[in-house]
Amino acid sequence: MKFRKAGDGALRLRVAATLVLFWAALVANAAIAESPRPISTGFSQEGLVRVGDYLRNEVATGKIPGAVLLIQQHGQPVLLETFGVRDIETKAPMTADTIFRLYSMSKPVTSVAAMMLVDDGKLSLDDPLSKYIPAFADVKVAIEKRDDNGKTSLGSEPLARAITILDLLRHTSGITYGFYGDSPVRKLYANSGLFDGDFDNAQLAVRIAKLPLAEQPGTLWDYGHSTDILGRVIEVVSGKSLYEFEKERLFDPLRMSDTAFKVDDSKRVRVAEPLPGDNTLSSVRGLGDPVKRRRWESGGGGMVGTIADYARFAQMLLNGGTFDGRQYLKPETVRMMTSDLVPPETKIARDYLYFPSGDSGFGLGFAVRVVATPPLPAGEYRWDGAGGTFFFIDPRDDMFAICMMQSPSQRGRIQDELKALIYQAFGK
Repeated sequence: MKFRKAGDGALRLRVAATLVLFWAALVANAAIAESPRPISTGFSQEGLVRVGDYLRNEVATGKIPGAVLLIQQHGQPVLLETFGVRDIETKAPMTADTIFRLYSMSKPVTSVAAMMLVDDGKLSLDDPLSKYIPAFADVKVAIEKRDDNGKTSLGSEPLARAITILDLLRHTSGITYGFYGDSPVRKLYANSGLFDGDFDNAQLAVRIAKLPLAEQPGTLWDYGHSTDILGRVIEVVSGKSLYEFEKERLFDPLRMSDTAFKVDDSKRVRVAEPLPGDNTLSSVRGLGDPVKRRRWESGGGGMVGTIADYARFAQMLLNGGTFDGRQYLKPETVRMMTSDLVPPETKIARDYLYFPSGDSGFGLGFAVRVVATPPLPAGEYRWDGAGGTFFFIDPRDDMFAICMMQSPSQRGRIQDELKALIYQAFGK
């Protein structure tokens, strides 16, 4: 299949070689669907050239060290290409098996793992969190008080209702983060010693339960440690560590062999690194570096993986919960997870930093576009990671795209510009 117009022979040969190698890597790891169909002709060759040229220019102008891009439709790659290097200091080229820090792209994986337990009948969305972590039974809700001199202090009030599993999945639990914003409760999170020592999921949950919630459950979409707490719930329900459960139910069956909460020494040379000085994550307490070994298995931000691994995960979702003849989630579960569950009628407000954006709602682990903003269609669902990785899935057109890079300072801009180019190439 040709992706380049005739003209620059050297360029065409280089691209063709890259595609062959990348295709071989994905096939070897079963990244494609079990019954490939002919690729749609909806993508233009000229448009795909512009997509690739965009990332080549980002590398050539020194904005990013490298990237890997996959656009897949009907179970087959439409565009597969590597760009630049994975480590500017060693000059190791970007390859199909490069390992990336996924950060918050861990959240969809943890959310899927939790919903597998829901499908099993072992967990209910209506269950109170305290059923699995009793320390949350007595959690308080922060309230700000002002005295006659206008000085603000932090008080608390009781829960109006219990935190539920549903709240954890849609970020309406009242559990927040301490590394962005300057509200008193966020400052409390930041300075509470949450991440002291070599702790595990159980210890983190108890520490968070001692802090007040930022707001009453079910009242505000507030991005925070909800998915980390969900990871602990999975451990309690399954009787396994989060990694053990996900390895047994997801990673091994999907052959996601490089997805984990740490990097083995033998794989360390395959890890992508940001440009020197692009250390915008260094001050984010608790986010840390997933490459470093520790006991904490952060379901909200601690995973590492490859584009081939995440492609199988995305294809399973696009298939409605099945892959290679095996069912991971019920089709109705996937539909629920990828529907807007915080629409206006729920009266759930949006945090002032509402990361899904104004044209999108939120499901169970995914932002869901509810308003088409050309060229971007309604119905796509997605998420990204603080290190620069992002993906989106478009059920209407039976396609998804994943871009992986380690460029924290460039991630937002590149995500927006690259997605627009992808849909322009598709004629949308």
